[in-house]
Amino acid sequence: MDNGTPFDWTQARAFLATVEAGSLSQAAKVLGLTQPTLSRQVAGLEAALGVVLFERVGRSLVLTETGRDLLDHVRDMGAAAERIALAAAGQSQALEGRVTISASDAMAVHVLTPLLPALQEIAPGIEVEVLAANRISDLQRREADIAIRHLRPVEPELIGRQVGTWRARLYAARSYLDRRGRPETVAELAQHAILGFAPVDRLLATLVAEGLPVTRRNVRHMTDNGLVLAEMMQQGLGIGVAPEPFAQRIPGLDLVLPDWPGIPVPLWLVAHREVQTSRRMRIVVDFLAEALARI
Repeated sequence: MDNGTPFDWTQARAFLATVEAGSLSQAAKVLGLTQPTLSRQVAGLEAALGVVLFERVGRSLVLTETGRDLLDHVRDMGAAAERIALAAAGQSQALEGRVTISASDAMAVHVLTPLLPALQEIAPGIEVEVLAANRISDLQRREADIAIRHLRPVEPELIGRQVGTWRARLYAARSYLDRRGRPETVAELAQHAILGFAPVDRLLATLVAEGLPVTRRNVRHMTDNGLVLAEMMQQGLGIGVAPEPFAQRIPGLDLVLPDWPGIPVPLWLVAHREVQTSRRMRIVVDFLAEALARI
């Protein structure tokens, strides 16, 4: 065989099936092919190797000496191919193994972690790794298997499912409101301290677009960490913006300006396309979709 010519397993499989079935017609039935197609595949292997594998004796096919020498090697290849197929099928259907879920730090603590006991009951063999990071994990590079995001994926390799829409509202500690007063109107918010979440300028632009009269002067404390933001609110440092499911799980916070409708926060489950063939991943995605939709 020319070293530059790749070995074609399809042709080798046609050779092996012909030997084991005893004829081209029977081998074609086994492989679900037409006899001319199978015959071309065997002839292609002979041409690629530069040898004759079968001789016709009457109406029968008889292996040549070269064919007999090659047969054991091809059988070994067939057994290896079967093991690979079985391993792949087992891997795709197994309810054991690790699934990595990416979420923001606040999402991981306040929402995802409380759901894990129920997931463990459903699939005790699955190991869950939580990747808590305030950046978008690269699922294409398999930094995570599944991500909880607020943006729809645009990559063709990824599959997204919107499981709900939350509202981000204004919250503050009672200690802050007792000290600074509780704003009763949107206009009064301009006199209060606003806790900034990075990028602060984008947050302020969003609040202004939603009708709130805040500027950079209102921001005295800021962070890029959702857990730190929650602690800042609890310490009475100002009014923060947080999705309702987060804030409702933080003790000591009161809703500010309850008539303000808040900011819509879409909730997406994103996964690599492998979720379509991996029962393990599909179980986790379906569980999270149902659980998050109820929050």
